[in-house]
Amino acid sequence: MTKPGTWSKGPDSMAALAGVVSAAVVLSVAELIGAFFTARATPLFALGSTFIDFTPPWLKDFAVATFGTNDKAALFAGMGVTIAVLACVLGVTAYRRWALGVLGVLFMGAVIVACVVTRAGVGATDAVPSVLGTSAGIVVLRSLMVPLWALKASPEAPAGIDPDGDDEARRTSRRRFITAAGITAAAAGVTAAGGRLLSAARSNVAKAREALRLPSPARAAAPVPAGVQSPVPGVTPWLTPNNAFYRIDTALSVPEINVNDWKLRVHGLVEQEVILTFQDLLDASLIEAHVTLTCVSNPVGGNLAGNARWLGLPLRDVLARAKPTNGADMVLSTSIDGFSASTPLQVLQDGRDAMLAIGMNGEPLPLEHGYPVRMVVPGLYGFVSATKWVVDLEVTRFADKKAYWTNRGWSEHGPIKTMARVEVPRSFAKIPAGKVAVGGTAWAQTRGITKVEIQIDDGPWADAALSTEASTLTWRQWSYEWEATPGPHYIKVRATDGTGQVQTGQRADPVPDGASGWQSVMVTVQ
Repeated sequence: MTKPGTWSKGPDSMAALAGVVSAAVVLSVAELIGAFFTARATPLFALGSTFIDFTPPWLKDFAVATFGTNDKAALFAGMGVTIAVLACVLGVTAYRRWALGVLGVLFMGAVIVACVVTRAGVGATDAVPSVLGTSAGIVVLRSLMVPLWALKASPEAPAGIDPDGDDEARRTSRRRFITAAGITAAAAGVTAAGGRLLSAARSNVAKAREALRLPSPARAAAPVPAGVQSPVPGVTPWLTPNNAFYRIDTALSVPEINVNDWKLRVHGLVEQEVILTFQDLLDASLIEAHVTLTCVSNPVGGNLAGNARWLGLPLRDVLARAKPTNGADMVLSTSIDGFSASTPLQVLQDGRDAMLAIGMNGEPLPLEHGYPVRMVVPGLYGFVSATKWVVDLEVTRFADKKAYWTNRGWSEHGPIKTMARVEVPRSFAKIPAGKVAVGGTAWAQTRGITKVEIQIDDGPWADAALSTEASTLTWRQWSYEWEATPGPHYIKVRATDGTGQVQTGQRADPVPDGASGWQSVMVTVQ
C-alpha cells in the first residue's frame, strides 16, 4: 500500500484522459448555457479574444502572413491543443493530489471568468456559463477519479477503497472508467452541438438582415466602364464577391446586433453631440461608391485586398452635424466588441467618399463584414479606418488618445502604399514555352495607377497593358504577353501611381505601416 505523503505513479494516462474529458465538459456546458447569454461569454471566445488583445504585433503579423484569413481557425486549433495539454496535467495532478488538482481547475476557471467579464459589452452575469461549466467539470473529474483510485490507491483516495483488491476488481474499475469517460465525452459533444444550435435558433439577426431592404442612393455609383477586367484568365475578379472578400479583424465571435437597438454616438471635441439610429441612416441621403480596401497585414503579393460597391452615409455629413472644434485632428472609432481605430479627421472631411456603410455589393452588409454598420475610408489601411460593427465616434486628438493597434506598436497614420502583384502565372508554376499571358492587379487608392511594368529575370523593365481605370479609389488590373523560353525564370512587377511615384523596391515588413517591395514570382518554362 502506498505510504501517506508519497506520490503514486498510478495509471497516469487514464488520469490525463479524465482531465481532457472534464475540460470538454467545462466548455460544452458553458457553450450550452451561454446560448442564453452574450455570445462573447463562452470560454473559448473569451480566452481567444483576450489572447488577441495581448498579442504582440510580430506574432499577429506572423499569424496573418502564415494563415491569412484562416488565422482564427489556427488560433482555435492552437487553443485546443493548449487546453488539452493543460487538462492532461490537471488530470494527473488531481489523481495524485485531489485538492491540488481542484485548486488548479478553480484557478483556470477564475482565469476564464476574468477573460469573460473584461470583454467589451459583457456584464457580470455573463460569467454564469463559465462558473457553471467549471463546477460541472469538477464534478465529472471527481467521478472519473473514483475508479482510478480503486485501481491503485492514492494518499488522497476516499476512505473505503481497498488498494489490495483482486484483479477482477481492478478490471471492473478500469471498465467503469473507460465506460464513464466515453459516455461523458459523447455527452459533451452533444451538449456543445446543442449549444451552437440553440444559439443559432435564438438569434434572429441573420433573418432580420435577409429581410432588410436597402434604400436607393441619392448618388449612385458611377457606371463601371468596359475593360476593367484583365483579359488574362485566372486574374481575380475586378469586383470581389462578398463571400470571397477577405476578413481580418479581432472578433472571434461575430457580433450580432439588432438594428432596432443599434446607435452611433458622435461626441468629444464637438459643438453638438450626435446620436444616430439605423433608421436615421435609412432615411438619409446615401451615396454609393466602388472602393478597394486593403489590410495593413497584407504581405507583398498577398491577397488581403478586395474591391466592392459600398452604400452608406458620408462621414463628412455626420461630422458637419457634430461640428468638430479647433484643435481636433482625429476620430477614434470603436466597435461594439471593443476594437478601435484612429482616423485623421481631415481624411473624413475631404471628398474621398469615406462613409458609414450599410450595404455591400447591392445587399446589406454580411454579418462578418460589419452588419449593420461599418466604416469605409478610401486610401487608408483598415487598422486605422475600417471599423466594423461601429457604435462610437469620438472626435479627439492623436496626442490624447491611442487606438487598438497603435497601442501595440503600429503607426497612427496608415496611408495605403502603391502595390502591384502577379496573379497569373502562380509562383512555382510549370508552363509551356512560347507566348505566356501574365496578369495581375495594382492599387494606390486615391492616387490611382498610371503604369505597371514587368521585368523578366534581370532584363529591362517593360510596360504592361493597363485595363480601364474605374476610379482612383479602386484597384487597376493589367496584362502582359511574354515570349517564354525554357528554363527557370523570375517575373517581377512594379507600379507607378497617379502622382508619378514609382513603387519602391525596398522590402519592408507590414509592421508598422504596411509592407513594401516588388513581388517576384518564380516559374519553370518547359
